Amino acid sequence: MVTKHEIGTRERIIRTTSRLMQRQGYGATGLKEISREAEATLGSVYHFFPGGKRELAVEAIRHGDREFAEVLRGWLDRVDDPGTAIIACTRDLAAGLRDSGWLDGCPITTTALESAGLEPDIQRAAEEAFENWRGLVRDKLLRSGFGEDVAHDLAHTVINTLEGAEMSAQVSQSEAPLEIAGRHLARLIDSYR
Repeated sequence: MVTKHEIGTRERIIRTTSRLMQRQGYGATGLKEISREAEATLGSVYHFFPGGKRELAVEAIRHGDREFAEVLRGWLDRVDDPGTAIIACTRDLAAGLRDSGWLDGCPITTTALESAGLEPDIQRAAEEAFENWRGLVRDKLLRSGFGEDVAHDLAHTVINTLEGAEMSAQVSQSEAPLEIAGRHLARLIDSYR
């Protein structure tokens, strides 16, 4: 049986790995650094993740997936109009990015890009995350009366645009790219009504 302390340690290791990889990528994040930052022994890291760094990276991406999905789902559920929900989400993302000192962009992009073609398990986990996020947008559009094909294509466009806008906001240290993306995505969505 897993004790409460072990559950806390495992989760702490995953969250720490997610944050470190979000900021510096897979290659630059070492297990010793993860251990130190998570305040866990290196033995604990290997206990919970016998597959080592690759296994831990997959779990960190899944954590990042859940983290962003929660934000996105929250806005899509709270706001009736899908375009207005996307605007609210982009404002929330921009504020979070600004509050992090422009360090905490997408929780999986850095690791996903760095490992594309090199780490199939990590790449697969990242694609599953993107598909999850597209699914949330697609489902909202379907509930709002959009047809299947339009909802599918718009969901791809929304997530792709949010990813690019978040990276641009991070690089420029400005909320503007996300705010502009939100406004234009809302107009695009409205144009399909």
